[in-house]
Amino acid sequence: MSSNVNLDTLYRQVIMDHYKNPRNKGTLEDSLTIDMNNPTCGDRIHLTLKIEDGKVVDAKFDGEGCSISMSSASMMTHAIKGQPIDNALKLSQIFSDMMLGKEYADDIDLGDIEALQGVAKFPARIKCATLAWKAMEKGISNENK
Repeated sequence: MSSNVNLDTLYRQVIMDHYKNPRNKGTLEDSLTIDMNNPTCGDRIHLTLKIEDGKVVDAKFDGEGCSISMSSASMMTHAIKGQPIDNALKLSQIFSDMMLGKEYADDIDLGDIEALQGVAKFPARIKCATLAWKAMEKGISNENK
């Protein structure tokens, strides 16, 4: 068995773990609220962010969609919690580059997010994976206006 097959299996397990046991599922009171959907497949996300002093203090999501969109939201909220806004946006850019099959900065540990890199092979699923990230970017850019 090749290591690629083992890696693919591991990545699928990580994605399914985040889908079945989502981190940060729910909503935050008195927070920035962003609702987005992907009309092509029906994925929907309700993202709430608590931002204080230029930092993402907390992040939660709710919604419905495929395993890729929901696990990506779980991974994203986990990764950006406690991060300065600039780091959250940098992570989003790295994730976007990864989804587009581009070289991406590897100076930040992506953790479980790396499990989604295989989505880049399926162009129809990229919007599923990036939905939560686009919602986070929209929320932060609206907050900074």
